[in-house]
Amino acid sequence: MGTEEVNDKKENQRENLEELNEETEGSRTIQPWTKQITLRGVIVSILIGSIYSVIAMKLNLTTGLVPNLNVSAALLAFVFIRTWTKVVQKAGFISKPFTRQENTMIQTCAVACYSIAVGGGFASYLLGLNRKTYELSGVDTEGNSAYAVKEPGFGWMTGFLFVVCFVGLFVLIPIRKVMIVDLKLTYPSGLATAVLINGFHSQGDKSAKKQVHGFLKYFSASFLWGFFQWFFSGKDGCGFKEFPTFGLLAWKQTFFFDFSLTYVGAGMICSHLVNLSLLFGAVLSYGLMWPLINRLKGDWFSEDLQESSMKSLYGYKVFVSVAIILGDGLYNFLKILCFTLINIHGRVTNQNILSFLVVDEDDQKNRAEDLKQNEVFLRETIPMWIGIVGYVILSIMSIVVIPIMFPQLKWYYVVVAYILAPSLAFCNAYGAGLTDMNMAYNYGKVALFVLAALTGKENGVVAGLAGCGLVKSVVSLACILMQDFKTAHYTLTSPRAMFLSQAIGTAIGCVTAPLSFFLFYKAFDVGNPYGEFKAPYALIYRNMAILGVQGFSALPQHCLQLCYGFFAFAAAVNLVRDFSPRKIGKWMPLPMAMAVPFLVGAYFAIDMCLGTLIVFVWQKLNTKKADLMVPAVASGLICGEGLWILPASILAFAKINPPICMKFLPS
Repeated sequence: MGTEEVNDKKENQRENLEELNEETEGSRTIQPWTKQITLRGVIVSILIGSIYSVIAMKLNLTTGLVPNLNVSAALLAFVFIRTWTKVVQKAGFISKPFTRQENTMIQTCAVACYSIAVGGGFASYLLGLNRKTYELSGVDTEGNSAYAVKEPGFGWMTGFLFVVCFVGLFVLIPIRKVMIVDLKLTYPSGLATAVLINGFHSQGDKSAKKQVHGFLKYFSASFLWGFFQWFFSGKDGCGFKEFPTFGLLAWKQTFFFDFSLTYVGAGMICSHLVNLSLLFGAVLSYGLMWPLINRLKGDWFSEDLQESSMKSLYGYKVFVSVAIILGDGLYNFLKILCFTLINIHGRVTNQNILSFLVVDEDDQKNRAEDLKQNEVFLRETIPMWIGIVGYVILSIMSIVVIPIMFPQLKWYYVVVAYILAPSLAFCNAYGAGLTDMNMAYNYGKVALFVLAALTGKENGVVAGLAGCGLVKSVVSLACILMQDFKTAHYTLTSPRAMFLSQAIGTAIGCVTAPLSFFLFYKAFDVGNPYGEFKAPYALIYRNMAILGVQGFSALPQHCLQLCYGFFAFAAAVNLVRDFSPRKIGKWMPLPMAMAVPFLVGAYFAIDMCLGTLIVFVWQKLNTKKADLMVPAVASGLICGEGLWILPASILAFAKINPPICMKFLPS
């Protein structure tokens, strides 16, 4: 027994020495950009991007709330390539070292791929064009034209994504040096990802191995749990996802734990404030408001209306959610715009009024490292003409193609959008560099209202939704690319490799995202307000367009007053958070998070609060271990159950139903 232990110990030491040598070699030399993009890296990127596209699509179509999965993608890239390297070495082949630059490339490509599934409009402005959403918005609703319908199709959706997404990649290339090197914008998400990747590849660091084991353990448990649950979900309303945890009365108001490990993992990634804001919104809406308004049936709205009618209780749910989202979005839009303008003015006049927002405290100590990062970042520069020519050519293509896809959106509106896009993209990317808030959806909503109002009753809904997607895509992708440039800057990765990785990931995402969408759209009842895949933002965005076309006549009785109140509430909460002492401001809820359960229900907020409770207790018991393992455990929970969707969808396509229906009824 003692001999075996000694041999095992020697084997472990040998493996650790191999890893150390590999990491040392990778840290010592920086390869040219052409060698930073590898075939194995592209293959792994496609695999990770495809998996996360399915997971993100599920989250989008159920609640519309998708956590930031960038850290998880970086971890998964590390797991896959390390496993790949070990297998190749065991087979007797020589494997090239796995460097932080290759890790960065894979993470960038994978994130670019699944970002299309998150922000491509499949659960919002594009799905809002289909017939089911048109009917849910009320066929008799003024401004909701019967001609404003376009059913989802793989061909036109893929074409639309290719046309609008690639424009955003070129718009800010000419000023990337200004944003990253000259202004030293922090881009906290991009910087955090870079720190994580550098940590994976630091010399002699064994923590990555613990994270890998933790990820695989919880991934397996989550996948098997999804498989086990399937057997008990024979019909609608059956299974663990309808378990009346707090009793049947609470279950009727959507207060129950649905055993979704995906949302428990999402709750572990999201901040405590986000999760508690979700719970507060659930209690306020399904705990108080909706039961009280429902008692006014026959007074505020007719008893004969269907539950899905926009003139019934469902209309209040939709429009109050819209009011909160608009109040929060408008406040943050104006705040970031003011921050941006004041900061730029301060830099121009050498006053640095808001320099405390962007200056790193360790900047002086790390001067040599900064110079090295700047030298690598500027050595393999992307020529300015590529950005300008690429933007002009792709804009012209978009101006031609989009009016053909959507005749309601006239070509001259598209021209104006692309003339304004560079300045909008700069403002958004600069604001994100200061605050880590990508406000692209708010720019899209502004475009939605403006185009819906200008185009008129018959064409306003389609023009507004399509224009929203156009503006949002350009502004968002430009911001994501700038965050990735920050990651590249900090990991000593070539900007050329980063840009090419982003382009490859975007191209893959333009195909995998529609495929992921139709995986759900064909196998499940997407858009059913009482089913699992509610797609709440499709209805919200369509009704925003109807408001833009018709004004407030689309609202049910007394709903306008409620909307005014919650719009003001959203702005007031943000004001208190920003201008009150921190001990008061930190307790203010996030209105955008509050708005989601107003329409979706309370069950997923309970899942996410369980995740935040696990993190809270873990940090109290062992802070160091929690900080190390929470991203790995959360990623495993999300990926395991998320990946189960693939076999579940195949079974649904094959008409193979679960054998058992577990349901709870009053005695």
